Amino acid sequence: MSKLKIMVTGGAGYIGSHMTAMLIERGYEVVVFDSLVTGHKDAVSSNADLFVSDLANHQSVEDCFSRYRFDAVMHFASFIQVNESVRDPAKYYKNNVAAGLNLLEAMRKFNTKALVFSSSASIYGEPQAVPIGIDHPKNPLNPYGRSKLIFENMLHDYDIAYGLKSISLRYFNAAGADPSGLLGERHDPETHLIPLVLQVAAGRRKHIEIFGNDYPTKDGTCIRDYIHVVDLCEAHILALEALLQGYGSAAYNIGNGAGYSVLEVIDAAKRVTGKEIATVLSPRRAGDPGALVADASSIKKAFKWQPKYTDLAAIIRHAWAWETR
Repeated sequence: MSKLKIMVTGGAGYIGSHMTAMLIERGYEVVVFDSLVTGHKDAVSSNADLFVSDLANHQSVEDCFSRYRFDAVMHFASFIQVNESVRDPAKYYKNNVAAGLNLLEAMRKFNTKALVFSSSASIYGEPQAVPIGIDHPKNPLNPYGRSKLIFENMLHDYDIAYGLKSISLRYFNAAGADPSGLLGERHDPETHLIPLVLQVAAGRRKHIEIFGNDYPTKDGTCIRDYIHVVDLCEAHILALEALLQGYGSAAYNIGNGAGYSVLEVIDAAKRVTGKEIATVLSPRRAGDPGALVADASSIKKAFKWQPKYTDLAAIIRHAWAWETR
């Protein structure tokens, strides 16, 4: 029996490269579709085919589908910097929405009926309650979050009109690295807290900025829910398998359900690395909610998903092993 063939858009990026490795390990055939604008060629497994192009090029997308004939798509390709999306919303709507439409149209033309979408907790905006449940009102605060919500709405419409089934996974804060040390996080520029803190510990950065210490939280700094990238990928596998078995369209939150403040992350990093980590206090950033913590009970109930790496120190240990490598 031939292997099922999965297209992974953005498969040369942080989460996409981990996903590609896990899919191959589970016996799937994988084709990575990536422009390499922010991704890294050397992060793509040698056992995957790499198709270098941009989703904005609709002919190239169709050529890829024509060549490979996919059973399903995992869609990670997007721009992700919140501040940049405010400065240059056109870039985000062109890439995260318009280019995504090219992908959906190719799926429709070549009769690929299953898609797992890398969505975001940013679609919720300022939380009205914590933890944030899947039915929380959606009021994104920036173009990045709005682009994710628009694509989710597009998926809903494509299901009704064309029978394209999808599962959207709304991440909170993806973190950590492959426990074997072969893959990790390397955005340029880096904007995520844990790698930034570890760059200070490694001497690659002078200090870490703390944006505000007057939030209504236990120590005044922002609280976030960190989910290990391996646990995140495991959720994607379960979503993929469900769709391939005829499961209907759905959306789920992905998080640990436990929040850690900025100061708690820095303290944990000091313990893991044994290094001093210099901090600088800066004013709050506009649009930063005080606390974002996931209620992921719906995916746990639906697919029996259970995070393996719930301890913050374990997440930081794996990220530190990658940083020092």
